[in-house]
Amino acid sequence: MRRRELIALLGSATAWPFVARAQSQPRQMLRVGFVGAQSRDAPIYVAFIKRMAQLGHEEGRNFSFEYVRTPSLEAYDESFRELAARKPDIIMAAGNEPALRAASAAAGGLPIIFLAIDFDPVERGYVASMARPGGNITGIFVHPLELAAKRIELVRAALPQARRLGLIWDAASRDQAEAAAAAAATLGFEPRPIEVTGRPPDYAAALAQMADAPGEPIVIPAGPMFLRDRDIIEQLLLERRIPSVAAFRELAQAGALMSYGVDLVGVFEDVAVIVDQVAKGRKPAELPITQSSRFHLAINLNTAKALGVDLPPTLLASADEVLE
Repeated sequence: MRRRELIALLGSATAWPFVARAQSQPRQMLRVGFVGAQSRDAPIYVAFIKRMAQLGHEEGRNFSFEYVRTPSLEAYDESFRELAARKPDIIMAAGNEPALRAASAAAGGLPIIFLAIDFDPVERGYVASMARPGGNITGIFVHPLELAAKRIELVRAALPQARRLGLIWDAASRDQAEAAAAAAATLGFEPRPIEVTGRPPDYAAALAQMADAPGEPIVIPAGPMFLRDRDIIEQLLLERRIPSVAAFRELAQAGALMSYGVDLVGVFEDVAVIVDQVAKGRKPAELPITQSSRFHLAINLNTAKALGVDLPPTLLASADEVLE
C-alpha cells in the first residue's frame, strides 16, 4: 500500500468512529450532540427525536441525544467544548454562524450536520460547495436575506399606513437587519435598526428606541435568543401596542401579528434524515447541502383584533396558519 493511501485510510478511520464501530457492533448507542438555547423538551427537539425513532434510532435503546443548553451567543464556544467532552458520534449545529463556528472548533474531525438560517455556509468558507461540501460538514441551508426582505413586504401589505419600521437585531442577526433595512427603504419605510444588548438581553431598553413612533411596526429576525425569549418579547410588544412580524411561527403563537420563515419543526425532522444517513456510513463531504422549502406564514387574528389591525383578505387567504 502506498504511503498516501495508508494516510487516507487512517484518517478515514479516525474521522468516522461511529461508522467503524457500527460495522462490528450494529446495536451500539448512537450519540448525537447538540447545543441549543431552548429547554430540552422544546417542540423542535421533540420532533427531531421522534423522527430519529422513525428512522430506527430509539432514544434510550440505541440512540442518545446529548444536549447542552447555552445561556447566550457568547457562550457557544464553552458549550460546544462541554458537548465534545461527552464524546458524541455526530454533532449538530443549528441556526446561526456562531454555533457552526464553535462546533467546528470543538468537533476535532467529527461529522457536523448544520442548519444554516442566518448565513451562507459556502460564502463564509465552511464548505467548498453546495453539491460537494468536502471535509466533515454538511446540512441544510435557508436563504435568510431573501426571507428578511419578504417580511418587509408582509409589513407593508398588513400596515399600508406605517412609515417607521423597527428592525431588531443581535450579534447573530446583523446581516438580516441590513437586508431588511435595504428592503424597507425601497418600500417607503424609514428603517430603524435596534440592537439588543445585555445578558440577559434587555428587550425593554431596545423597544424604548421606538417610543417616539407609537404603533409603528417592528420586525424580529431569525435568532436563537429571540426564539428562546419569545414570550417576554411579545408581552412587551403587546403592552406597547406594537405590531410585529417575526421569523418563526413560534413567535406568532406567542403574540406576534405575523410570522414568515422556515418551519423549524419540519426542518429539524429533515436534519434527522441527514444524521441517519451519516450514522449509516455516508460521509458529509459527499452529501450535498440541501435548501429547505419548508416556509410558513402564520397570522395571529387575536393580536390583529387587540391592536385594531384590519388585515386584507388576500393576506389572510395566503396564510398557512391563522391563529384565533
